[in-house]
Amino acid sequence: MAAAKARFLFDTDFGAPKQEAEPRIPLADHDAAVAAAEARGHARGRAEAIAERVAETERQIAFGLDRVADAFCRVLAALPPIEARLEREAVDVAVAVARKLSTALIAREPMAELTTLIADCFAELRSTPHIVVRVNDALLAPLKERLDRLASEAGFTGRLVLLAEPSIAVGDGRVEWADGGVVLDSAATLAKVDELVQRFIAARATANAAANIPGGQS
Repeated sequence: MAAAKARFLFDTDFGAPKQEAEPRIPLADHDAAVAAAEARGHARGRAEAIAERVAETERQIAFGLDRVADAFCRVLAALPPIEARLEREAVDVAVAVARKLSTALIAREPMAELTTLIADCFAELRSTPHIVVRVNDALLAPLKERLDRLASEAGFTGRLVLLAEPSIAVGDGRVEWADGGVVLDSAATLAKVDELVQRFIAARATANAAANIPGGQS
């Protein structure tokens, strides 16, 4: 039997460029890419879920804190005497801490505050004929060398007299010149602080009492 004759392909354009086949990736690489995309999707979903839980927790905490604050304010409003007592105790504790810190600082650097005070005097009293400094006798020797240096640095050309007085507390002192003087007295300073604290507490007590009188609130 004779072979079939090939047909003439009159509609075929042999001059047209051949279309390149789309590149194909190995199946293993394709599966790996799909798995990676799915993993990223799962991770993104988990991150969004965690962020939502965190946000919800923060909202619950904020709501709880608001409720606690409201309750606390209601309690304080209902019990002003207790509030005043707690406030006074807090102020007393603060003053006690300040006293402890002041004592500790003086014990650690007994000449620090006094040296600063005297240095300021030297700077302002360069032309004064003489300055007298009275300190505790325990500080007389160590302070003398430091004051001589400070006077020279400040340009003080007058006479510096350093005297010991056991009645002056360590860390305190008096600076005197012809027409004036200054005193560093830590005990007097703390007493002044106590006085101011008592005034503050008394003023707060008066204000609380006035607020509890019928018609006292605006």
